[in-house]
Amino acid sequence: MALSPESMPEKPFDFRAPPPSPIASGRRSCVTNEDVLSEFLQHSLRVPDLVLPDKVFPRQNFIENPPKIDFQLLSSMESDSLSKILDSITRIGCFQLVNYGIEGECIRSALAAAAGIFQLPPEKRRAVTRSPPEKLYGFEEAHGEKEEEGEGKVSEEFVWCRGAGLKLEMEAIWPVGYSNFSEKMESLLCDIEKVAEKILMAIRQNLPPKTDYENDMKQGQGGIGSGCYVYKHSRNMSAEKCSGSLRYDVIRMLIRGFDYSHALCLHVCDGSSEFHVYSKKGWVSFCPDKDALVITVGDQTQALSGGQFKHVIGRPIYKGEKEDCISMAFLYSPPSTTNTTKVDPQKGKNTISLSQQAIAAIVLTLVYHILVFVYNKF
Repeated sequence: MALSPESMPEKPFDFRAPPPSPIASGRRSCVTNEDVLSEFLQHSLRVPDLVLPDKVFPRQNFIENPPKIDFQLLSSMESDSLSKILDSITRIGCFQLVNYGIEGECIRSALAAAAGIFQLPPEKRRAVTRSPPEKLYGFEEAHGEKEEEGEGKVSEEFVWCRGAGLKLEMEAIWPVGYSNFSEKMESLLCDIEKVAEKILMAIRQNLPPKTDYENDMKQGQGGIGSGCYVYKHSRNMSAEKCSGSLRYDVIRMLIRGFDYSHALCLHVCDGSSEFHVYSKKGWVSFCPDKDALVITVGDQTQALSGGQFKHVIGRPIYKGEKEDCISMAFLYSPPSTTNTTKVDPQKGKNTISLSQQAIAAIVLTLVYHILVFVYNKF
């Protein structure tokens, strides 16, 4: 007799888990294993501390003073002045010049007039700051902008150049003083250009004729001519602040350099304690001779020589001075490598306004329709 489904006994489902694996004798507990794993992960995922070396700047090397060249003997066939110049600018990119024929009173009067620029109050300076960066003249705040009690800024900078834009802006904030300063700077710059022209001519005579480097140099010119960087070096600076300023100068010089493309730079820095020469391959310093101009090679001369002469950037250093000091760096570009038409460096490139473009578009459209009408008519 068959059993009906209702009469069959029910079998419950068996959900029991399999028995645990046996633990070997001597094995650590789960809690201990978790501690070991946590410690391992903690050490494995730890981000290492980044420690930078103390000396991240090129090492400063003191060298013997570059040759001191007598300007009056430069064209003499019996003098070895030119060979000394060529050797020095090949090795370190600079040399010293004495007996250059510029009266000391002319230099001192320009330096004295330049000191007045840095006496202008900050609110007036802001009107002639180098902002945006394309602006090639005016004040630029150097390292050490935050003044400490009893101490001023390590150095301040003003870029002077020929141009109507700078004259108008400066006369608006310093009418009487700037006219006097500009007149003295113009007189000194004329003398500086005569000296630089003769030096560059002597250097060119000892180079191969026309090269691709020279052509590239001419095409790269912006037609801005000569300019001057005027620096004020503050007195009684602490050793720590001077060291910080030097580090800032090294970075700034190597990255930015000068905004003016130039052939030579003539530094008026009488009384400086040291003169530092920066290049991408090193940093050297020496003690300049009294009343000597320090001449450094610019990018144009390096291009002209096919890379033989070293383009460097120089900066005088004043230590332990009881008074503020003024130095100047005149950047010289020869007329042959600049545009023949006079260009105001403040104005930049010529631009066409939107209204002029709209008028031109309307005129061209009318001319087009007139030509189409005439063509269809005849």
